[in-house]
Amino acid sequence: MHIEVSHVAKTYGNVQAVQDLSFTIPGGQIFALLGPNGAGKSSLIRMLVGLTLPDQGQISVTLAGQQHSSLPEGCFGYLPEDRGLYLDKTVVENLQYIGQLRGLTKSQIAEQLEHWLQRLDLLDKRKENLSKLSKGNQQKVQLISCLMHQPALLILDEPFSGLDPINQEHVLTILAELKAKGTTVLLSAHQMALVERLADQMMLLNKGQVVAHGNLQQVTQQLDPKVSYSVRFTANIDSAKLGDCQSVRHWQAQSELQFLLELHDHATVNQLLQELSQLGTLADFSRQQPSLHDLYLAAVQHHNQAPDTTQTISTQSISEGVAA
Repeated sequence: MHIEVSHVAKTYGNVQAVQDLSFTIPGGQIFALLGPNGAGKSSLIRMLVGLTLPDQGQISVTLAGQQHSSLPEGCFGYLPEDRGLYLDKTVVENLQYIGQLRGLTKSQIAEQLEHWLQRLDLLDKRKENLSKLSKGNQQKVQLISCLMHQPALLILDEPFSGLDPINQEHVLTILAELKAKGTTVLLSAHQMALVERLADQMMLLNKGQVVAHGNLQQVTQQLDPKVSYSVRFTANIDSAKLGDCQSVRHWQAQSELQFLLELHDHATVNQLLQELSQLGTLADFSRQQPSLHDLYLAAVQHHNQAPDTTQTISTQSISEGVAA
């Protein structure tokens, strides 16, 4: 499974939901779409699954050596943000119906239900109507409906919605296991800490445009190229002398003994350590890397202040960076 999106755009009325997006999703990887509400994530997903067509550009899918202009039916499982199951039917009735639509035999459906209901702690809920289940349990039933036919591709729009931390961990483990078996996963999520742990690649969208794209290290570098270190001395130093260090662009005191230092672009760690050793004895020295959550908030705020016609990072430069 390999998906290539080339110069895709989508407009609804006067709103340009997706603007000239180009990227690839390699097979057997977990690819995360990030962005605030209205960024274009769901619009992009709907085009990928064939619910809507792009106004321009194309989507190419390679499956088992064959190229397709859209995702073939049966090869993917789709978890929409809005639940589409029948609230007046039981868990088993819903899943049996979904299994039949997927072309599974009765024995295959029974086998899959036994496995996934047990795996997601829903065996005791199997005869309850969905309307009586919690939001989290409804979400788990919806997830099972995507997994029963063992698709080559999972497309999950907010899969962690409504789940408590324990069940979020269950889903994380399941997705990691599926990836190890070769399943490709495309997900949209707001839980940045989970995405950091899970995704091989990620793409941050805002106003239908690409803000950053790549693995976690590449995205971090694109969003925050500054290099900062936290240092703690064993005794008080003359902090004014930190400004005299050739390797330090900016410094900030966090306590009498601890400081946050931002390095110049040309500076090296060895140069910094050598200069700091002349000021005092170090008790602790560590690189500071902002969380994906903090980078995401700062990037979206910055992008919102930019003109609509300007992408923070061009799609072409991103593709070249990822390929490198």
